[in-house]
This record gives sequence, C-alpha cells and structure tokens, in this order.
Amino acid sequence: MSRRRLRPDEIELWHLVAKSAEPLPGHHAPAPPKAKTPAPDRASGRQPERMPPPDRLASFDLGAGARPAPEHHDFRGTTSDQLSREPVRMDSKAFTRMKRGKLVPEARLDLHGMTLDQAHPQLVRFILTSQMRGMRLVLVITGKGLREDPHDPMPRRRGVLKTQVPQWLRLPGVAQAVLQITEAHNRHGGGGAYYVYLRKRR
Repeated sequence: MSRRRLRPDEIELWHLVAKSAEPLPGHHAPAPPKAKTPAPDRASGRQPERMPPPDRLASFDLGAGARPAPEHHDFRGTTSDQLSREPVRMDSKAFTRMKRGKLVPEARLDLHGMTLDQAHPQLVRFILTSQMRGMRLVLVITGKGLREDPHDPMPRRRGVLKTQVPQWLRLPGVAQAVLQITEAHNRHGGGGAYYVYLRKRR
C-alpha cells in the first residue's frame, strides 16, 4: 500500500505547528517535511493553484446563533419565597400586624386532606362568601405537605395544596376578592396556612 503524499496546505500547517512546539531535553526537533512542487496539469500545462496557508485563510463569524448560549437557571423558589417577593397592596401597618399574628382571622377553611377536585370549589365558595359577609381577614389551612425543594431537577408533587391555593386565588372570578396573600404566623398554622386579606365589597 503506497503512502499518500502530503498536500501543500498540510505541509504549511505542519510548519506552523512545528514552530510553536518545543523539543524535549536531549532531543532535536524533527525536520519538517519538504514541500514538493505540484506537477503541472498535463491537459493544460498550467500549475495547479496552491491553497493559502492556514494563517491567511479568511476567518468566518458563525454568528450569535452558533455560539453556545450561557447556562442560565431560573429557580423561582418555593411558594413562600414567591409570596414574600410580592408587593404589599394593603395598608402597610395592618400588613405588619397581620404578619406578626396580631390580627385574628374572622373565618377559617381547612383544606387539609382534601383532593384538588374537592378543595378548589370549597376555596372559591369560602372566599366569595366571606367577602359578601364583609369579612377582611380569613385563614386557609392547606397543611405543609412534603418539604419543597426549588433546586430539585425532578418534578415532584410536594405540598400540592400549599402550592396550588395561591394560584387558585389569582384566577378570574375569585381574584377580584383577594387583596393580599401571605403565609400565616405560627400561632395560626405557620407554613401550613395562608392569611387571605379580602377587598371591601363594593
């Protein structure tokens, strides 16, 4: 089997690599292969065009689409974290007293142990009825469920009612009755319950 001859561009690439390499102590740098003059084209008698050396090749910008996008993780955090970042829409003094457990809920709904299908209509009925009766602060008990882990890459059903209740309270039909949602003080259930501050009935 005959050895393939190196093309001129391959020989010039070798020269560039050899220039940047340093020989090991006690060894001499190997001699680079010699470029051979390409044979003329027998049909036309012209010399074939030589490829430009690698350092003279045009550089191409593949564009932003070809570059890997920077890695980005968007961790929204637990339900408690999300609620704590929401703006205060009620009176700030009343909000502070509520967070400290100094406001007493006027009614409470215990959803603990219910399925989603059972809990949703019960919650909507409770909130709308409480608003109609002129109540301002009510307590919704969900239970803590399993510990929520915002960094867990696997989707798991952790504390389903605890996660779902704030979302239900933002849906059309019931959202107009809700002014503020926040976790309850320890004396009223802590992380297993929510204070829901209602708007005044118009």
